Amino acid sequence: MLKSATHPPRRRVLRALALAPLALASAGSRRPAAQGLHSAPACEPAPRQTEGPFFKPRSPQRASLLEPGLQGTRLVLTGIVMSTACRPAAGALLDFWQADAGGHYDNAGFRLRGHQYTDNAGRYRLETIVPGLYPGRTRHIHVKVQAPGQPVFTTQLYFPHEAHNAADPLFDQALLIRQREEPWGRMGMFDFVFS
Repeated sequence: MLKSATHPPRRRVLRALALAPLALASAGSRRPAAQGLHSAPACEPAPRQTEGPFFKPRSPQRASLLEPGLQGTRLVLTGIVMSTACRPAAGALLDFWQADAGGHYDNAGFRLRGHQYTDNAGRYRLETIVPGLYPGRTRHIHVKVQAPGQPVFTTQLYFPHEAHNAADPLFDQALLIRQREEPWGRMGMFDFVFS
């Protein structure tokens, strides 16, 4: 089962680059600014990476990939899609897909697959689980990002302090999620910058 079936408390994460605060989960109370999650030091474009063999078009539109019976550690991933001028992109498309906790991709349906659009401040919020290890790869989440009027770019997000990072030929330090442990799972952040 998921580490917790309850929603994380509402938090406000202040962006170091004077970007608007991120409204997070919706369970009632506000807490102080998050500790240990900081924005990237500059608006540098995210490195592009291969989509791999498991991308499927026409994923369902949803911000939560959690489903009944899904095993794994809960992950809430937030961030902003912005230009290299640090301007947030409203209405940007993000299409996510990943392996389950056992390292398997659902190729028959759309489990752990979904797309969403950023809000007026360029923010996104994804509820999912920490992916398992796929043979020959470290833990990762695939994503396609397209800001309005811009080409699609594809990349993969990685997790810090993973033993398999060093052995994965696709691993890129610039694509590490900033994360911290929570009682209910993990809180992560990643800002996508397009050029």
